[in-house]
Amino acid sequence: MKQETIVMIVGAGPAGIATSACLNLLSIPNIVLEREDCYASLWQKKAYDRLKLHLAKNFCQLPHMPFPLSAPTFVPKNMFVQYLKNYVYHFNVDPLYQRSVESAWYDKSAQKWVVTAQNNVSGLVEEYVSEFLVVATGENSEGFIPNVYGLDTFKGLVIHSSEYENGKTFGDKDVLVVGAGNSGMEIAYDLCNWGAQTSVVVRSPIHVLNKELVQLGMYFLKYIRCTIVDKMVLVLSKLLYGDLGRFGIQRPLKGPFLLKKKQGDHLSLMLEQFQRLKQETLRQFDAIVFATGFKSTVRKWLKEDGGLFNEKGMPKHKSPNHWKGENGLYCVGFASAGLFGISNDAKNIANDIFRIVDGK
Repeated sequence: MKQETIVMIVGAGPAGIATSACLNLLSIPNIVLEREDCYASLWQKKAYDRLKLHLAKNFCQLPHMPFPLSAPTFVPKNMFVQYLKNYVYHFNVDPLYQRSVESAWYDKSAQKWVVTAQNNVSGLVEEYVSEFLVVATGENSEGFIPNVYGLDTFKGLVIHSSEYENGKTFGDKDVLVVGAGNSGMEIAYDLCNWGAQTSVVVRSPIHVLNKELVQLGMYFLKYIRCTIVDKMVLVLSKLLYGDLGRFGIQRPLKGPFLLKKKQGDHLSLMLEQFQRLKQETLRQFDAIVFATGFKSTVRKWLKEDGGLFNEKGMPKHKSPNHWKGENGLYCVGFASAGLFGISNDAKNIANDIFRIVDGK
């Protein structure tokens, strides 16, 4: 089977459906390919029960559809999934599911992109041809578990954070959470609430803030220099939590928002009662949860990077110049800026494609 269209979009997460919605509003034909059997599969199938959006809702809405006024400031997972359902319906986004993209390359003679994908239902290989290609698989395409010496001989349970639902089955167990980002902190707190004896591995210096401090900081960033905002939220954090050095946790030399801006580092959110955690070097565990993030899989199928991606499948250029490559190649959801970054990318890409198509 062979289909032609103007824009091919690979990935039906929030990045892919947002881009398709923006294109639909501009009446630009597009096809979205998704390897799973639903849109936003990471949210629908691989997110833990207590997950909430870590930023205020006004920083997490997709293009052209704000959250309802009745929605809480920090939207819970189930409410966000419903929001995505409404979004897909409202903007007539209709992905082709269970399509595993095998390759994408640029045909210079035809000046078009050729995408091949296996239909996981029929088993057939399908071909799609388009003038533009949008990579919307994002930074979170595949869970990452580092190579840890001795892990292959560990007799307990080993899972990635994307497989964690809740702490119900861990109530009487000693559990190690590896990683102190947002997911690691929240999973550790959830495990504590279910009665698990929980430890957290913190490898690097981190900033620990609650959601309200992050929200406050993002508000003031509109009006005040980043360095001043960093100093303000760090003072408030120290007043709230005291010296975290007693837990073996060190703060980075640069402030949290400056790190986020320059390196894309995520802010670690303090949830509750950090005093539960202890400094330990040797202990036996029944289970390990790796909250060690995700990795891009772009390099597995994109045969020509259009000057856009590095060897790790991430943009070569920093935001805001990261989303456009050569020969009609774009990427959305790679800015390390969450849903806010996705929204900006989707609008920029759709408007750029409209400008090119309208000028022909």
